[in-house]
Amino acid sequence: MRVVEIDNFVVRRAVDSDADAVAEVWLRSFTAALPTVRRAHTDDQVRSWIREVVVPGQETWVVAVDGSVVGMMVLDGEDLDQLYLDPVWQGRGIGDRLVDLAKQRRPSGLALWTFQVNESARRFYDRHGFVAAERTDGHRNEEREPDIRYVWRP
Repeated sequence: MRVVEIDNFVVRRAVDSDADAVAEVWLRSFTAALPTVRRAHTDDQVRSWIREVVVPGQETWVVAVDGSVVGMMVLDGEDLDQLYLDPVWQGRGIGDRLVDLAKQRRPSGLALWTFQVNESARRFYDRHGFVAAERTDGHRNEEREPDIRYVWRP
């Protein structure tokens, strides 16, 4: 297993035993960042999806501090598919480290979707060199929320 130590953060590939903590980070982050967005799945459905699909079958990375998972990222092909941080750990450089790792892992480029209402995520991705490439009315996502596709090319 590849482990990257950065300051007091440990960035590593997720293992099956991380699934519950990854799900809790996802749920807390989504709830805090997107209070007006209708969730398409219950908490239990999200937990099951992360436990049965995401962690065992996708390139899932976690950030741990003192052994506790505080952030997660999923890469799927050239898509940065998920990037969530526990709200109390935001603004401490963890997201920056995850995006840097994603760029290292996908040096030919990345793409991602975020909701238009998620202004903090949009500023974050703008800061990291991502460019808005497409906007939709949300008809293709389960939440039916207008979104933006961002791309990064080196």
